[in-house]
Amino acid sequence: MSLIDNLKWRYATKKMNGEKVSEEKLNTILDAIQLTPSSFGLQPYTVLVISDPAVKEKLLPASWNQTQIVDSSHLIVFATWTNVSAEQVDTFIADVAAKRNMPIEALNDYKGYINGSIANLSDEQKSIWNAKQAYIALGIGLAAAAEQQVDATPMEGFVPAQYNEILGLTELGLTATVIMALGYRHEGDWLAPLPKVRRDKDLLFKFI
Repeated sequence: MSLIDNLKWRYATKKMNGEKVSEEKLNTILDAIQLTPSSFGLQPYTVLVISDPAVKEKLLPASWNQTQIVDSSHLIVFATWTNVSAEQVDTFIADVAAKRNMPIEALNDYKGYINGSIANLSDEQKSIWNAKQAYIALGIGLAAAAEQQVDATPMEGFVPAQYNEILGLTELGLTATVIMALGYRHEGDWLAPLPKVRRDKDLLFKFI
């Protein structure tokens, strides 16, 4: 199917059947997430891929008891950096230099530009900026899952502080920002047969 057909097929699955997503399909989705664009290419987040039933059970009460958490094949947690430090920028610049086979000194201006841009942001602005980058990755992940005919549910209905505690994220300088349940729709999911509703194009798009 085409990308548009796959996007018409997908929906935010409310009830999953517990079937496992194959390693091949999962890796394709994760590859797409890895290739997500972000500002400066910095990707200020870590992506947790959770398949352990015991961990998902612990996360269930922190997720408003939404059953996709435990019935999913994999729960994807996008955990953003709680800060953007000069050390993290240094690590990124070193990676760029290594992968592009260039002297790290050639990237001094680029590093200075990144650090200068970040220095002008408040802690709140950094948090918002990091979250925006994670949401781009979420969107890419949703599209990739649809192309693999894997159901995916984006979810904000959880308590980040509880996720951080259960997953030990705070000590890693991370905070849970948004999650995505991967799996397959249950035949009894009430939402599956309903027509997809989106704003009409003449209302959504404005051509200038």
